[in-house]
Amino acid sequence: MIKRRALNIALGLSFAFGSSGIAQAQEIYIPLVSKGFQHQFWQAVKAGANQAATDYKVKVTFEGPETEAMVDKQIDMLSAALAKKPQAIGFAALDSKAALPLLKKAQAAKIPVIAFDSGVDSDIPVTTTTTDNKAAAALAADKMAELIGKEGEVAVVAHDQTSRTGIDRRDGFVDRMKSAYPKIKIVSIQYGAGDQLKSTEVTKSILQAYPKLKGAFGTNEGSAIGVLNGAREMKRKVVIIGFDSGKQQKDAIRDGQMAGAITQNPVGIGYKTVEAAVKALKGEKLPKIIDTGFYWYDKSNIADPKIAAVLYD
Repeated sequence: MIKRRALNIALGLSFAFGSSGIAQAQEIYIPLVSKGFQHQFWQAVKAGANQAATDYKVKVTFEGPETEAMVDKQIDMLSAALAKKPQAIGFAALDSKAALPLLKKAQAAKIPVIAFDSGVDSDIPVTTTTTDNKAAAALAADKMAELIGKEGEVAVVAHDQTSRTGIDRRDGFVDRMKSAYPKIKIVSIQYGAGDQLKSTEVTKSILQAYPKLKGAFGTNEGSAIGVLNGAREMKRKVVIIGFDSGKQQKDAIRDGQMAGAITQNPVGIGYKTVEAAVKALKGEKLPKIIDTGFYWYDKSNIADPKIAAVLYD
């Protein structure tokens, strides 16, 4: 109890004085180690984290590897962040198993870990701020089924099979198709590392192998743009459903090349991660999952203020 009271006093001093004077030594530092930096999604998460840092008067840093295939680089970033002895840390795991030894170190040092975007297969994180990715991908499957007449061949181009988001979006889509649409066959599930160029090549190979393919689901921004480009290069007309946002996806939806996409609330993910870290430091009880929501958008509702608020360029 005394320890918690002392921490609250330290937090209070830091919030009251910011980085000036005596509070310099007690500034609350919360690094966020992301899955990537290249997609606009992560820039939107960063913007949310920065807003929360301003509101709660804490210091936040945000970094991630250049691509979401760089698991080793992300582990190095996590190690470096923990070496600075932060009061709390936010982490979006590319490979939750690879990160476990370092997360155990954080736990031993009593540094609260807030998982964001992609959960960790462990009870170490005090909470996870995330989209319900299985439910979101199931909605993508429902929309796809509706658009292709509830029968035919479809494919999935996923960003990876090691992160929680990659697994849950793939499985959410596949499980809904299998349980609800017996006449739809998922003929191929391929992985493009969330990279546009790699996902384009993957899509072209799927289209070559399956001349009757009716639709394809890209599980993140890079995957969806890869599917779009692959279909365009092969001059094939298929129903494309994406995930996330970004200028290219929004333009493709407006001009009808992409049927629609699921958007998360990336600014909300960033904000809630930092907010949860502050609450954890104050000793407040947190739910295991902080659901930040998702929405379907297409040409009909892309300009709706509620939808526009969670889209980004």
